Amino acid sequence: MYITHKNSVTKSVLSRTSLSKIALSTLLALSISSNAAAYSEPQFQSAFQHFMAHSGQGDEEKAAEAFNTLLKQEPANPLLMAYAGAATSKLATTTIFPWKKMSYAEEGLAMLDKALQIAANSTALHDSTPVILEVKFVAANTFLAVPGFMNRSVRGSKLLSDVIDNPQLEKTHAGFRGAVWMRAAALALEQKRPDDAKRFLNNIIQNNAPQAEAARGMLKGVSQ
Repeated sequence: MYITHKNSVTKSVLSRTSLSKIALSTLLALSISSNAAAYSEPQFQSAFQHFMAHSGQGDEEKAAEAFNTLLKQEPANPLLMAYAGAATSKLATTTIFPWKKMSYAEEGLAMLDKALQIAANSTALHDSTPVILEVKFVAANTFLAVPGFMNRSVRGSKLLSDVIDNPQLEKTHAGFRGAVWMRAAALALEQKRPDDAKRFLNNIIQNNAPQAEAARGMLKGVSQ
């Protein structure tokens, strides 16, 4: 089954690469609260840089290894588990063997499911962002990126909506809000909902989020 879908899956992943990078990249700028985490901020940021890189220099493997190493330090930390799961899922793009693709994808998705369960009642913050919102956002990005036959897109859309509709979103860092709205705009365009896409993009611009320039560029394309 994975062999049959190999080309379409690869194209699907590549088509979402830039959107995911725009959506998540500014999360790296969010500092980790010393009261919320015992793991090393430099280690986290290094892992995240590998997670977001697309250099073809083994960054996927480095990100998965780094996040899983951090997770071993705090095995019940839902934020680390979410990023470790997302990074593990990305390993599916690094192998030509269908059984390895499925193994990486299923392992990563299982970790994300567990992270969501653990974070459900969490009141911890990652900088000014509630951990539950960031975990849901990371999971949503991953669920929306995996191939359709894995049946995660509906849940991914629901998780993204949960983040957008949560009243705590207004109190989060502008970079996080911008990342959420950027991903929501991209999804709206995929689903042929241009008015919603414009609304999310305008939110980014009006809030002067770090993604404002990219939002203006996307908005021009929607308006044409």
